[in-house]
Amino acid sequence: MADLDPKGEGDKNMPGKRWSWLTVWGSLLPASRLVTQSGSQAAAFFREVAGHRTVWFVRDAQGSPAPKTSSGARAMPYWSSRARAQRAADIWGNDLRPVSVSLEAWRNDELPELADEDYRVGINWTGPRLVGWDFTVSEVLNRLAHALREGPHSDERPAR
Repeated sequence: MADLDPKGEGDKNMPGKRWSWLTVWGSLLPASRLVTQSGSQAAAFFREVAGHRTVWFVRDAQGSPAPKTSSGARAMPYWSSRARAQRAADIWGNDLRPVSVSLEAWRNDELPELADEDYRVGINWTGPRLVGWDFTVSEVLNRLAHALREGPHSDERPAR
């Protein structure tokens, strides 16, 4: 789970032109509420992305923020709607703006690149400190396949 300092110092010399901010831990919400809220945000992400076939992120002229998670790994955050990404851009400031990518391009191009760089994927981070869950690329692909009703763990059953 990531909890981001919106006033963090950006390191704009990272490969891939992604900003890096050190994650500041500590939450204003009780842990049980945070987990519940983050879980519902993650579920909403996969449901909405499967329906709209669009993924959103934030960026400026230097790139996109990719903060460190509690494990020390970088996470590239994504949102399931323009409004959600705009709220994140407003919190982080620094001339960030929401940008969309098609689900197909995200799945086929961006996620493999993140996996190659050992990045995690932040999902619908929300709230005044932008908290939420992050997953490995493999976990995201599995959850996405389920949301799209693909693969062995989907709800689809073979026709008889």
